[in-house]
Amino acid sequence: MGRIKSTAIRTLGEDVLKQHPGKFGKDFEKNKKALAALKKIKSKRTRNKLAGFITRKMTGAKPEE
Repeated sequence: MGRIKSTAIRTLGEDVLKQHPGKFGKDFEKNKKALAALKKIKSKRTRNKLAGFITRKMTGAKPEE
C-alpha cells in the first residue's frame, strides 16, 4: 500500500526522466542531489518523493543491449 504515488509525482517524474535521461541512476541520494541541481522543485518533501519515484523506476528498468 505504501508504493502508490500521486499523479503529480508520476507525471513530473516521467517528464524529468525524459528531459534528463542520463542524470539519474539507482542511488536515492544521488538522484536527490541531481533534482536539487535542477532547481525546479522548491519543496524538500516533493523532491524526496520524486527522487524515490525515479529511483524505483531506474531499479525496475532493464539494461539496454
